[in-house]
Amino acid sequence: MSSPSTAMRVAAVDLGATSGRIMVATVSPTSLHLEEVHRFPNGGVRAHDGLFWDVLGIHREILVGLSRIVATGRLDAIGIDSWAVDYGLLDRDGRLLGNPYTYRDSRTDGLAEQLLADPGSGFDAAELYATTGLQQLPFNTLWQVAAARGTAALEQAETLLMLPDLLGYWLTGAQGAERTNASTTQLYDATTGSWAADLVEKVGLRPGVLPPLRDPGSVVGHLLPGIADAIGLPEGAQVPVVAVGSHDTASAVVGVPAAAEDFAYVSSGTWSLVGLELDEPVLTEEARLADFTNEGGVDGTIRFLKNVMGLWVLSESMKRWAERGVPGTDLPSLLAAVEDAEPLRTVVDINDARLLPPGDMPTRIQDLAREAGEPVPETPVEVARTILDSLALAYRVQLRTAARIAGRGFSVVHVVGGGSHNQLLCQLTADACGVPVLAGPGEAAALGNVLVQARALGVDLPDLAAMRALVRRTHELGRYEPAPGLDWDAAEARLAR
Repeated sequence: MSSPSTAMRVAAVDLGATSGRIMVATVSPTSLHLEEVHRFPNGGVRAHDGLFWDVLGIHREILVGLSRIVATGRLDAIGIDSWAVDYGLLDRDGRLLGNPYTYRDSRTDGLAEQLLADPGSGFDAAELYATTGLQQLPFNTLWQVAAARGTAALEQAETLLMLPDLLGYWLTGAQGAERTNASTTQLYDATTGSWAADLVEKVGLRPGVLPPLRDPGSVVGHLLPGIADAIGLPEGAQVPVVAVGSHDTASAVVGVPAAAEDFAYVSSGTWSLVGLELDEPVLTEEARLADFTNEGGVDGTIRFLKNVMGLWVLSESMKRWAERGVPGTDLPSLLAAVEDAEPLRTVVDINDARLLPPGDMPTRIQDLAREAGEPVPETPVEVARTILDSLALAYRVQLRTAARIAGRGFSVVHVVGGGSHNQLLCQLTADACGVPVLAGPGEAAALGNVLVQARALGVDLPDLAAMRALVRRTHELGRYEPAPGLDWDAAEARLAR
């Protein structure tokens, strides 16, 4: 353990659905410096009849990044965060039973609706929400497990590990389930903070397959000797892996530089996670019907939020334009042109399920506009403007809904993550929500990751307020004031038609 004033040098493994980053941070009560040492592409790999994660490749890239950190100085601890809901299955010898599926795989399509409509399935939507408090998403771990019933892998599985826990197991040999990610599975009781035994039984998992739960800030274990040697640590080195908010949004919310309690946040990247930080879950019927989720946060907080499709829609559109050789569709050129495009000309439901899988996103946007009776965007600039306007409108609708249901207003919206660099989207968010937007930091998830590690090592950061104050002191934020002129009420009414 450190003394309260000692600076610690820690590694953040921060994994996104399209890229992974290995960061090194130096953290003390008065300083916070974060540096990227390794970045690698990530994404689903199509094989046979499924879409999978190359989890062994991710493990390899983690070792590359850690070795670069060790080559330049000491390493005091490691923390891992990633997206939610996906998992790996281990046999009785701790070996992986096949590549983990990605949440964008189609095997769960329609399954939740089918089971919830079947009185004999044992699943009831209202009861599920009363227990888990989760937004009904087709790829929640519960439905992924239901889709796997009868498969050889699930029949042989002795342990189910969420992806950050699986990667931590390969580093330390220790198995467990960090709470913030466990809370996204729809197998976790939001009230008791334990696995929901009745749901585990209903979905067909044997007792003991879900490992013991652990809190953010607990030590998972120390690097195995073979791993320590592989990344260049001296013999006998004891480097702990610390459980952080292993759901990347949980870490990102730690890194929100809020100065007051009445803030809202948008963790903006591949997905947009839009919501409030609360002390208790909201498990009302109103919250269920509005499809809001209650996910665990660091220090016992609740992330009351809505999953909104996010910048995935824009990045997939750009990918399609690049494949077609369409000029002027690189991000800087596109965003410059979009600023001059007619605002709120076309808005669509950016959370439509058809925008979830990879594919021809511009055509899907055009189809949604046509179905909604909106002007059909024809050019890449018009499509991109439609996406950004629709995202900002979705943020407005969902944040106002969250505030109404939770009985708590907000005076500022913090936009963190990669989307905080999108100046137009940040300005549109301020305009749509009618309150200032503070943008940044872009690497909020990695910052939340290293702050929790540092506190676990003894750095004097006693609570979330202290961590957030350190982020404010050490990072420059963009500020966007709401501008008049656009009729967001009318746009919202059009969307609700």
